[in-house]
Amino acid sequence: MKVSVCRKNFKFLPDSSRVVARFFWNGQDRTEKMINRVLSMDEEQVSLILEQTLRDFASRHRNISRIFSKHFRRIQEMIGNEEGFHEGLSEAQRMLIGSYCTMEYSIESAAMFNPSIVRDFDQSYLEEGEMRVILSFRATGEGHISSIVFRRAIIDKNNDLHVMKSGDQIDLAEVTHKRLYDKKRFIKKLSEMNIPKKYSDTIMEDLPESFEYYALTTAVAKILKDETISIERRMALNEMTWLVDSFYDVQFSMDSDLTERVLFPISHSESKGIEDARFVNFSDGNGNEKIYATYTAYNGHTTLPKLLSTEDFYTFRVMPLHGEGAQNKNLALFPKKIKGQFAMLARIDGVNNYIMFSDKSTLWKAPIKIQEPQFPWEYTQIGNCGSPLWTKEGWLIITHGVGPMRRYSIGASLLDLEDPTKEIGRLKEPLLVPLEKEREGYVPNVVYSCGAIIHNENLILPYAVSDYSSTYAVVSMKELLGALKSPKVW
Repeated sequence: MKVSVCRKNFKFLPDSSRVVARFFWNGQDRTEKMINRVLSMDEEQVSLILEQTLRDFASRHRNISRIFSKHFRRIQEMIGNEEGFHEGLSEAQRMLIGSYCTMEYSIESAAMFNPSIVRDFDQSYLEEGEMRVILSFRATGEGHISSIVFRRAIIDKNNDLHVMKSGDQIDLAEVTHKRLYDKKRFIKKLSEMNIPKKYSDTIMEDLPESFEYYALTTAVAKILKDETISIERRMALNEMTWLVDSFYDVQFSMDSDLTERVLFPISHSESKGIEDARFVNFSDGNGNEKIYATYTAYNGHTTLPKLLSTEDFYTFRVMPLHGEGAQNKNLALFPKKIKGQFAMLARIDGVNNYIMFSDKSTLWKAPIKIQEPQFPWEYTQIGNCGSPLWTKEGWLIITHGVGPMRRYSIGASLLDLEDPTKEIGRLKEPLLVPLEKEREGYVPNVVYSCGAIIHNENLILPYAVSDYSSTYAVVSMKELLGALKSPKVW
């Protein structure tokens, strides 16, 4: 039974004008020489160059002088190699040096794809049949570094999307690290990351049961100063630091618009990208709601599944996921607990769909396989396209399948509400395959989503087009559920 899909004539395109002012490190030697050149300038020259720089860039960034000062502080220790050296610098010298350690980065210059969608907390002042939503995207810039960006929109009664104007000044968040870490859980995660005990024990045995961030990083840095240690031990110690860096909170300025906030890679574990965030409205069953998102942190050679949460889109808490089920990519949290437990979809082996249950949102064990590739368009792998959607008929799972020529298609399955390990139905044919006009992009022949929503008895399905741009489609829930429950669907 073929399900009809209404593709909307709407595109989210990457915008190269959306830039952030990020820290630029040009190496120890070059930076020291740059500083000496700045210090050789007289006061008038410093003021002139700083004024020109502020004039050229102040309109492109919120409080660019604060950014310059912040970046100066990041290199202050290096400047202070000479006793008290930095103390005699004027504020203008500090800011000018900071400007040389700053660069613009276009967060969307390469692609804006893999969208998800959630209901906004604010549903006031809407017409009947409207819903205010927040869309997230994987934005990719130079060097294929991925971050998370947002758009606000309203879906009207006709399922047309009205996107709000985006802000002009992109805001990076202030970061604070978690104060205390549980030693036993940390050691367990080190084991899951295959970090040899012979390297980690020398650090961990001297730490208390609850240790502070700087206690570990200081101990690791002290050993790393020894240039004679092996490459293997150096890598293991670096990975310990990457793990502790993975716990953090971020806070955006209250005067920033949602569209101006970007979750840019912060810790080393995600230095090469924050990939494929799956946002979901989560309800605890007591009238409380927050937004969760699972995503993949990538540092160039290792992936680390992580979870972020927010209640206002100003403050985000970021945590790595633990347990043997927190492996690989493609984790997606259910929107509410099932029989008192959190539930999560996963693709831990890279091929099949699994489900896990847990008392904690960050600890995932005992994965249960629930789906294997069954049809030719998904023979390479099957995975989710975002968090499950609750319906009276069952949990609706939007899936992706990979077929010949590594073509990605989007399908759908239905799981039992009380026992989602049981599959009720699965579409034999995909909902979406790349149309001829959708085949070209950064990665050809791909349609992919990280989350959908139900509105006015229709599935609103945002999806990426060949890892370059994004659009959305609308599907009748009555028709879709009818097809999934049909005995001929298999």
